[in-house]
Amino acid sequence: MVGEFSQTEVGFMKRALELAERGRGQVKPNPLVGCVLVKDGAIIAEGWHDHLGGLHAEQMAIADAEKNGHSLNGAIAYVTLEPCNHYGRTPPCTEALLWAGIGEVVVSHQDPNPTVRGEGISCLEGAGVIVRQGLLQDKSRIQMQSFLNWCDSRIPLVTLKVAIDKNGAVDDRAEDSFRFTSQESLDAVHRLRKDVDAIIVGVGTVLRDNPSLTVRRIELGEGKQPLRVVLDRELKTPIDSIIVNDDHDTLIFHVEGREEKIAALNSRNNVEVHKLQSARNHSGVDLHLLLSLLGDRGYQEVLLEGGPETARRFLAAETVDRVVLIKADVDFSQPFPLSLGDEDFSAAGLQRLSDVHWGVDTVSRWSKAGLGWPVDGWP
Repeated sequence: MVGEFSQTEVGFMKRALELAERGRGQVKPNPLVGCVLVKDGAIIAEGWHDHLGGLHAEQMAIADAEKNGHSLNGAIAYVTLEPCNHYGRTPPCTEALLWAGIGEVVVSHQDPNPTVRGEGISCLEGAGVIVRQGLLQDKSRIQMQSFLNWCDSRIPLVTLKVAIDKNGAVDDRAEDSFRFTSQESLDAVHRLRKDVDAIIVGVGTVLRDNPSLTVRRIELGEGKQPLRVVLDRELKTPIDSIIVNDDHDTLIFHVEGREEKIAALNSRNNVEVHKLQSARNHSGVDLHLLLSLLGDRGYQEVLLEGGPETARRFLAAETVDRVVLIKADVDFSQPFPLSLGDEDFSAAGLQRLSDVHWGVDTVSRWSKAGLGWPVDGWP
């Protein structure tokens, strides 16, 4: 037994957590949710929240049961998050469960969203359904960490991604910008981009690389391209840069700049320009206000892909929640050093996890204490 739950029930909820992962990168701002329906000790139907606007996990599982001719009268639902009890893009899941004749619901984690927050459980119990809570709650909390963090703090989690050569340099002054990590690392970075709401870079990255900062190497599926955010103190972003002229959204924060440049950038359909500075930071865009603004827009996960100075500023402000440090087996001839190391990550409140390998690259992973890595193998 795990508390009041049997090992068989643990297996059911583990399966629900596995199913929830199928929606990663496709359901935000909604959380990942999985559900299995059990009758006579066996799983008879499965569901997950697959994409924004699609069926919720409970609704998909009920549809799966009906499709295969299973009666749900008296069945037990194992669901990773408290069922919703409000009308949104879909009808309430509580209504679907009651209509289907579900007799018991086992919930892994209560929903902290103010539109739910216990109402789903109360509704089910009020209708005579048995509800038990807390099965594998630690695992569901880790899986839904960006959603839960946003509900609590209204700011997104920040993952810093940096690629370096074998000596800790981020670039080679002797060469034009080029990709030096393994194909496996490149694929992983694009999976990471798919899983975030926004990508943040400093203007130096835009000037040197003219990047697109989009998901390209993997299928986007039902997901959407992340917002590109540029920290541009003096508004140096070129009018002819890719992020200003493609069809994807870009948000540029500046401290100073000419009115004609602001007007030219704002004239692009996909670009917003905002002045952002506060009394606590006179040297550039205020990072705490930046994250608060992104949180106000509902963004739960952001990826920091800027250069050493941008990384240093975020670490100094203790606003980094995870670090993905990719070390490639290359040696730059005229290296531009990262000048950040383990002591800097530790000073920012991060703890080192076990290293992994993406192809021939070694990947060091760091995370805030108590946060946990989103899922094994992430991204």
